[in-house]
Formats: sequence, C-alpha cells, structure tokens
Amino acid sequence: MNVGYEFALEDGRRIAFKVTDQPSGHSEALPAWTRLENCQCSNCPLRASDSVSCPAGVAMLPVVDAFQAEDAYQNVEVTVTDEHRSYVKKTTLEEALRSLLGLKMATSGCPVLSELKSMAVHHLPFASSDEFIMRSVSHYLLEQYFEMRHGKDPDWMLKGLVERNQRLQLVNQALWQRIHSVCRGDSNLKALLNFFSMASSVSVSLESQLRKLEARILNDQPTF
Repeated sequence: MNVGYEFALEDGRRIAFKVTDQPSGHSEALPAWTRLENCQCSNCPLRASDSVSCPAGVAMLPVVDAFQAEDAYQNVEVTVTDEHRSYVKKTTLEEALRSLLGLKMATSGCPVLSELKSMAVHHLPFASSDEFIMRSVSHYLLEQYFEMRHGKDPDWMLKGLVERNQRLQLVNQALWQRIHSVCRGDSNLKALLNFFSMASSVSVSLESQLRKLEARILNDQPTF
C-alpha cells in the first residue's frame, strides 16, 4: 500500500504526506507526548519495556506538527493518490485530516488499531458516516465468512464489531488527550473527534444504522 496526500492551503502552502503499510521509523528525538506512558490508552497491551513510544503517536507526529496551529474549518484542496486512482476534493481541513489521520492510525503498528489495517488497504478518502458504516459492516462480515471457511464459528450478529469499535473509542480518547496540549489550533483535535464519532456510531447506534442500510438495500424507501 502506498497512499499520498497533498494539501493545498488557501495561503499557497502545499504539504504532502506518504502512507504505507509499514510503520516508518524516526531517527530524531521524539517529543514527550509520543511516549507510551504519556496518556497511555487504558486498553493498551504494550509495556514501556517493549516500546518506549506510542506507535500511533509516532505515526501521527508529522501530521500533528504540520497542522498543530491551523484552524479546522479553513478550506483546502486535497489530492489523494494510490496505486489505482486519484481523488481530489475541496473541503475543510478537519475532514481532510480525519481521513489522513485515520489511515495513519490504522497502519501505525498499534496492536489495537491494527484491527483496521485490512480496511486501510482499501482506503476510501473522505468517507461519509454512511460509507463508514457500510464499509465497516461489509468488511467485518467478509472476515466472518472467511472464519467460517476455516472451520471457526462466525459472528453473524456483529457482536465482535461492536466490541471492536468500543476498543477503538478508548484509543481515540487517549490520542486526543495526547495531542491536546501541543495543538494551538483545533484542526487535529476536531479531526480526531470526528473519527471518534464515527466509531461511536458503530458501537452505540449500530442497530439504527443497520435499519437505514436495510431500507436502502431492499429498496424500501424512494429514490431521489
């Protein structure tokens, strides 16, 4: 996987990032907020003896640094390029960062966020809430189908999906606390809150989300 994000800001600046499925190392000194024990997630399985730094924090660091003083609602034009196609969208910095940070987190090497890594391989930039639900549920059900093919008990009732997103919420909360003290602007913070609300929609209101999907898929509502 090789995904590029290029931000064109209104003041003429261009800022670019590359995301691969291999966590990148950092040779320079890392800031204190990336240390594992700084706002460590309550469900983190890592120990300081195994990892000095938080993998997700390290992966997010270049993005957090680049936009730590920026306003979340400023307009940007973002070009996302992968091995197959390019996407271009004029949007708010908040939405663009939510998309990029979500990809960074999923490919960071964090043991909890790595549950999203297989979805990240088929990354959809700027996914809406409906698209996030559709992709999350569809991907999880495909995982369960493969579990069945390998002789394991599939979870067709999606209980594991709800539990997964509950774990992700704990990570999102801790990451927000990590970067809160180093951000003068609100772009990174609002992007994480946006990502957090999407994970919450799976764990808190999945049934209502499924009813909406059911109506659309079964053509029970009018087409506009």
